[in-house]
Amino acid sequence: MFGPGESSTIIECTANATCTTLHAIGTSLLLFIVLLTGFAYMTLWERRLIAWFQARIGPNRAGPAGLLQPVADGIKLIFKEDVTPRSAERVIFWLAPLIKMVPTILVVAVIPFGPPITVPWFDGKWYRMTQGLTDPNIGVLWILGITSIGIYGIVLAGWASNNKYAVLGGLRSSAQMISYELSMGLAVAVPVLLAGSMRVGDIINAQNDPPILGWYVFQNPLAAAILFVALLAEVNRAPFDMPEAEQELTAGYHTEYSGMKFALFYLAEYVGMITVSLIGAAFYLGGYHFIWVDRFPLLGPLVFAVKVFLLLSGMVWIRATLPRIRYDRLMMLGWKVMLPLAMAAVAWTAVAVFLAEQVGKELTAVFAIIALVIFFAGAQWWLGRAGRKTPLEPGAGRIETVSLSEQARGR
Repeated sequence: MFGPGESSTIIECTANATCTTLHAIGTSLLLFIVLLTGFAYMTLWERRLIAWFQARIGPNRAGPAGLLQPVADGIKLIFKEDVTPRSAERVIFWLAPLIKMVPTILVVAVIPFGPPITVPWFDGKWYRMTQGLTDPNIGVLWILGITSIGIYGIVLAGWASNNKYAVLGGLRSSAQMISYELSMGLAVAVPVLLAGSMRVGDIINAQNDPPILGWYVFQNPLAAAILFVALLAEVNRAPFDMPEAEQELTAGYHTEYSGMKFALFYLAEYVGMITVSLIGAAFYLGGYHFIWVDRFPLLGPLVFAVKVFLLLSGMVWIRATLPRIRYDRLMMLGWKVMLPLAMAAVAWTAVAVFLAEQVGKELTAVFAIIALVIFFAGAQWWLGRAGRKTPLEPGAGRIETVSLSEQARGR
């Protein structure tokens, strides 16, 4: 009743030029609308969630329960004065927000949001198509390459503004990107090794054997944690928001931006949060797979959306909880902690895959259990020593007390 019968003709959409064109146009428009709507209401959800953490009410004036607050913010930004500094490099200054925003949208092109579905058309035939724009066999390389382009928007925005604060913000962002891109690339290599493919759809489907327990977050939790931290730094979210540290750089790389140009940076940040959540869910949380998705493919996008929503809420929770990392410690975390751990995670997965091919797939479960035990033990040790101060040995150091009042009285 709701699918093709035995006598129906089923055609692959990729084999028909008309179907391919209509699918590409329709999917692109749908993704664009979903991302823009998600950006708007992600800002509202962040403000309401942080208000709940801080025992406040949050925005609740514009519309019922504040649901029209994103519309009010958009109208305000549209009519806000758009200023360009006199000494700025005008062309680059105008192009920088677009260079930052466009890559965050292009990343979504290679991520499938559900299993293939079969839909009828007016010619009486049924067409099988993917629930996504495309799924090339180099999807992972596309994600790594496109996510690296957005940094140019930040660096060029800082340089073209002819403002010292903005330049420092751009330099910080480039240094941060170099530090955490290496860890992110190694963490992405783990699902590629486990699935044996660089196609995002293959990586998602490989995590469905067995369902839920086959998710790569259980097979290599260390690589999953490294990827989530690196993606958080990739979008400059707290506590990795050093490129726009208000206390030090006024607003960082977008100090001189206002009006709709600032809105594009704002859009890029929140759309970037959505896209990195899609990447994390696809690589380590099974993507669209969950119970009943194989029987009802249209549940795939809904399951994917729930996982992305949980990851986005986690980002907001981190922002409301952790203070901004000092810049030297941020760089030390990227180079001295995350990079060696990412290399260890890749080596662990490579050994596990090799031995599983030689002995059998049962060995993969053994390696997954060992990895979970080591991860939780290491996390317990790491968190247990956080914040502790090493006591000084007797006579190791001398503390001298100076009284300014006595000095002033002696004068």
